[in-house]
Amino acid sequence: MFGDLFEEDYSSVSNDHYGKGKKLKTKALELPAPRGFTSLSGIRNQGGTCYLNSLLQTLHFTPEFREALFSLGPEELGSLEDKDKPDAKVRIIPLQLQRLFAQLLLLDQEAASTADLTDSFGWTSDEEMRQHDVQELNRILFSALETSLVGTSGHDLINRLYHGTIVNQIVCKECKNVSEKQEDFLDLTVAVRNVSGLGDALWDMYVEEEVFDSDNLYHCGTCDRLVKAAKSELDDLEYMYDLFSVIIHKGGCYGGHYHVYIKDVDHLGNWQFQEDKSNPDVNLEDLQNEEEIDDPLMILKAVLLQEESNLIPVDQLGQKLLKKIGISWNKKYRKQYGPLRKFLQLHSQIFLLSSDESTVSLLKDWSLQAESDVRGNEPQLLKTLTSDPPGLIDRPSCPHWFDINDSRVQPIKEKDIEQQFQGKESAYMLFYRKSQLQRPPEARANPRYRVPCHLLNEMDAANIELHIKRAECDSTNNNFELHLHLGPHYHFFNGALHPVVSQTESMWDLTFDKRKTLGDLRQSIFQLLEFWEGDMVLSVAKFVPAGLHVYQTLDGDHLTLCESEIADGEDIFVWNGVEVGGIQIPAGSDCEPLLLNVLHPATSNEEEECQRLIDSPHVFPSNAEIGSVFTAFAIPDGVILVNKTESVGEESWTTVPKEDLKKTFREQGLRNGSSILIQDSNDGNSLLTKQGKWITSVNEIDWLQVKNLCQLDSEEEQVKISATLN
Repeated sequence: MFGDLFEEDYSSVSNDHYGKGKKLKTKALELPAPRGFTSLSGIRNQGGTCYLNSLLQTLHFTPEFREALFSLGPEELGSLEDKDKPDAKVRIIPLQLQRLFAQLLLLDQEAASTADLTDSFGWTSDEEMRQHDVQELNRILFSALETSLVGTSGHDLINRLYHGTIVNQIVCKECKNVSEKQEDFLDLTVAVRNVSGLGDALWDMYVEEEVFDSDNLYHCGTCDRLVKAAKSELDDLEYMYDLFSVIIHKGGCYGGHYHVYIKDVDHLGNWQFQEDKSNPDVNLEDLQNEEEIDDPLMILKAVLLQEESNLIPVDQLGQKLLKKIGISWNKKYRKQYGPLRKFLQLHSQIFLLSSDESTVSLLKDWSLQAESDVRGNEPQLLKTLTSDPPGLIDRPSCPHWFDINDSRVQPIKEKDIEQQFQGKESAYMLFYRKSQLQRPPEARANPRYRVPCHLLNEMDAANIELHIKRAECDSTNNNFELHLHLGPHYHFFNGALHPVVSQTESMWDLTFDKRKTLGDLRQSIFQLLEFWEGDMVLSVAKFVPAGLHVYQTLDGDHLTLCESEIADGEDIFVWNGVEVGGIQIPAGSDCEPLLLNVLHPATSNEEEECQRLIDSPHVFPSNAEIGSVFTAFAIPDGVILVNKTESVGEESWTTVPKEDLKKTFREQGLRNGSSILIQDSNDGNSLLTKQGKWITSVNEIDWLQVKNLCQLDSEEEQVKISATLN
């Protein structure tokens, strides 16, 4: 199945041999995530390498194999830096295995890559996309390692750790002669159908006596004839083995998925079991009542009752809540009740906040009442809060087993292994260690144990680089660009704020971490603006067609920028909260300025048969009455028509009834770019079509200018006449 996948010239490596590899296996990977709560690293799946990942994790968690491999230094294996040098003695496979194991032990990443290792296998035709049998892979990988380690002190590594011998003894019933035949093996294949367990399967295949008689006689060399004989049973040897790895396969004979259950012999991982909320074995009597956990008042009172003097720092209250009920305030209550500190402020009749709001306690009267409620009417709640939370439970006395499924590593219970010996997902390959093998105390929870110095240095340097890149990435992902508009650099006219000099001098750009609070932002701006005097108010502002408009003020210095719903690229107006240049500033979305196109009669001393209209932009607050246009243009009375679209069309003009003149521009549905036509109600030249509708295009193009050139002895005469629409 594998062919020459592991063919390697271990004595010399040339450019030609490794030049056949793929130049680019995958797209450039994003910055790897750090390790999860187990502190163990998975292995990324290259497409179909789950079988390889499961075997590599098993070898990595075999201390004897890992340390034997680490004991081979560069003087025997060569160096990866020299792999492209002609005639260099570089043993690629063991070197890449060493490097992969060092990454799995020490590199702070969620999952390691096997790309370099599979390149060393000579995989050049998308072999990583094809799934193979893990048992066959194990045999061929061991064979490739043995070949690669010839001539080194590790030449017998595989034979020393994994080699076994089957001894078949046949005893002649006539002369009692014993004939022996030995067979070497690295693994044993057993049939598990119709047997009660692994012990019975091994007994049936390798121990149980087999009798040769009747038509199945045995030819004895001593007797030189066919005789009755029997396979003898060897004396029991004092060998006990412990299971430490179970490679599991799910699917059929020609495909599926592999993952592995591994016992963490050296306690390298953080074994904290996450209780399954849907686990049917959970005692329902130990769970809190849903109504109780949905009531934040009851939960917070119960938490405070367990503190000395019922007093606790506010920032620790959220942590206590998470520890006790297994879910944070933000996830459980924030959407309905708001931030925790605000909730405490709103219930000041129950909770007493200190003057600086850093600590919280129960008021004495409520403390007594709450204790009575919890201990009397709500005993189950107190029982829940004083017991272990349903979240992470550490049981260091239990065997440390993990389910490693490619990149994902999760703790499991020992009893979970029993479920993998039947069904579509079942144990496929078992790995055992001798029970008498003891690990040294210094190896416990020490991933650096026996790792060569050059690999330690490489991993330390890689971790520093990862830390720097993550910090840069974290800063990039969590930084907001804010545009600060300084009040003293603005003046208010025509319904909006405008820069006194230029936009460049009036606006400062500030990069700020969105996880910090408004208080932090205010302090940073104070430090930035050394010239600032007096109160400082921060308000969200936005550019509208009329200019810059101030919306809501940012309150709550304890809130983060995300909690305040500040967006990246937000415009922040920095002012005293009242006025700019002595003019009181209208703020809020209700009074947002609208830039409208107003068509109104031109003022003229001479009466014209056809009155000329002027189209001019004008700004009105959106909450102003639409009738205020008469005042703005000094027109005592008239008719107002509105066109709510930016393009002027005949059907879009509508007359505003007199009773609606008290309505606001917003209530009339006007927006930036809408048009208003003011017509004098006493004007006999009202611009109406024959159908009684207002003429839509009321500008200079709606009039015809006629020049009389026939009067030779008189001055030119020009007149305007109204264009007639059909």
